This record gives sequence, C-alpha cells and structure tokens, in this order.
Amino acid sequence: MIGWLIIACEVGFWVFVLAGLAARYVLRKERLGAFLLICTPIVDLILLIATVMDLKNGAVASTVHGIAAIYIGVSVAYGHQMIQWADSQFMYRFIKKEKPPKKKKYGMEYARDERIGWYRHLLAWIIGGAILGAIIFYIHDSQQTEALFQTLRLWTLILVIDFVISFSYTVFPRKAKGT
Repeated sequence: MIGWLIIACEVGFWVFVLAGLAARYVLRKERLGAFLLICTPIVDLILLIATVMDLKNGAVASTVHGIAAIYIGVSVAYGHQMIQWADSQFMYRFIKKEKPPKKKKYGMEYARDERIGWYRHLLAWIIGGAILGAIIFYIHDSQQTEALFQTLRLWTLILVIDFVISFSYTVFPRKAKGT
C-alpha cells in the first residue's frame, strides 16, 4: 500500500505544481496559483503520516517504507528547485518570456553546479535520515525496523559515491567539446 501511496504522492505533487502554474499563468489568478503551490508540502505530510501509522500498526518495515522517507527528503531538498524550473518553463510557453538559459556542461561553472547538486543531495539525506531515525526511535523495535537501517546504509553509500563524482569535476573540470 505504501508503494502506491508514494506514486500517488508524486502524482499529487505535480498536480499541485501544474494546477498552481496554470492558475497563475493561464487563468491569471495569482493568489490561487500561490495557494496551490504552497499545498505541495501537504502531499509529503500525508505520506509521512501514512508511513508512521502503517509501521505503528505492526507492519514490518520494508524498503518501500524507507523510500517514503527518501521521497520526503528529496521533495523538501529539491522541491523548490523543481517548481522554479516548471515556473520558468510555464513563463516561456504562456507569457512568451525569453527561453530559460541552458546550463553549461563544462568548466568550473559546471563543477559548481555539480557541487550545489551534491549539497542538495546531502540536505535530502539529512532530512530523510532524520525521518528514518525518528521512525526507528518511535517504533522502538529493531527487528521491525531493520529494513529502514539498511535503506539508510545504502543511501549513505550512494551519497558518498555522488560526492566523489560531483567533486571530481572541481579537480578535473570537463572541457568544452572540440577543445
């Protein structure tokens, strides 16, 4: 059930974003658009409550429960950036503002963007890890929450690998094609 709820929450997030942007740019309802965009964290809250209730009612934690915490961390850390991206795309398409500039894929600017991306990943890990830790503490049964520990260990490994890759561009910057 939690797996389907994660999918529903992802869909719900984008429904709120698209509805908010459509209200803002298509219907010209600034306040309604802002309200709908502000509602996106409600989706995360629903997922968090459902996950904790499922585990508190005796469900053995699975990787899917861990993914719910990861989803919330990623949503908080990257959500604003995703909404800004969608907002710039809507402005370009509906208000005919200039096309959003593409990011460079080489040089120190690219290295800086990669580092910033890793810092966002770290923020997502901190938030998701705190949620996982809080759930583990709240349930207080190591056998029931073992999968949550394993999920956090795997995510930590992924964070370390992402660090190595992201910061390697600072030491060895990409060159522009043809140079």
